[in-house]
Amino acid sequence: MSDTTKPKRYRPISTFLREKYGEKVYKLPVALPLTCPNRDGSAGVGGCVFCGEIGAGYENLPASMTVQEQLHKNIAHIAPKYKAYKYIPYYQNFSNTYLEPERFKAYMEAGCIDSTVGLAIATRPDCINDTYLDILQDIKERYGVDIYLEYGLQSVNYHTLEKINRGHGMAEFIDAVLRTKRYGFSVCAHMIVNLPWDTMTDTVEGARMLTALGVDQVKLHALYIVKNTLMANWYEAGEFSLISADEYIERVIAFLRHLDKDIVLQRLVGRAPEENTLFTNWSMGWWRIQEEIERRMEERDVRQGDLCNYLNGSAVRKFLK
Repeated sequence: MSDTTKPKRYRPISTFLREKYGEKVYKLPVALPLTCPNRDGSAGVGGCVFCGEIGAGYENLPASMTVQEQLHKNIAHIAPKYKAYKYIPYYQNFSNTYLEPERFKAYMEAGCIDSTVGLAIATRPDCINDTYLDILQDIKERYGVDIYLEYGLQSVNYHTLEKINRGHGMAEFIDAVLRTKRYGFSVCAHMIVNLPWDTMTDTVEGARMLTALGVDQVKLHALYIVKNTLMANWYEAGEFSLISADEYIERVIAFLRHLDKDIVLQRLVGRAPEENTLFTNWSMGWWRIQEEIERRMEERDVRQGDLCNYLNGSAVRKFLK
């Protein structure tokens, strides 16, 4: 079996989407004209220390375009090039539920074009409420689309969350996940496994926490240092150091091994344009890091979930044989 057809030792998003929808499915980024409660003073000011002025939307079209204008322009590029004809509009930038309910509803409905099979909404754990989940439930029933909520967490270390100015703790994240799961929606957690104040222990605990909460998907990022941010100032002043690419790879492998085997991985490493950053992926292509993760897992004969043995009263198993 060639390397291109060999099954992954983790569950990638591409496999999940093809199995669920019967063909290739692409997520199309959508930008809305909004902000974040961690920027306007509701939860904090200045945003997360690593977040630039444009947020995470480096590949987004301008938010001044309507939702459908953005979708149709992206489809015109994606369909002929990648032969993909089903899509998931991905409301990506900032906190996409940080809107008045009626505006939120209108933006979500605008994403339900004929080729839409699902809506993916990125937001913060403190920006979800039953009112918004009710709106999404109605849209799911009326348009026949799946709902994917993506929550930024980044770390399970409370002290790190304070250091990076997240403006929320673990309680808000746990509440958001449990509340969303009650509606039957899919939950994705975003994690950065090389934040300077986290250790391998935090990385493993993150996988254990997400497994116990029953999240459906995970998106892993390698921290990049965006220019003109507070973190960039700290970085240039030498106030912290970053782990090596080798250590990042080891953390990802440990994370995967402690993560439930059925949780879908949207990505193993993030990416950002070099012109916007002081540090990005150790000046390596993201695919090289991913390939090395996969190579080491193959070489060691390890896989996602092979250390996921800690739930359902692990201490009493000896009495149940």
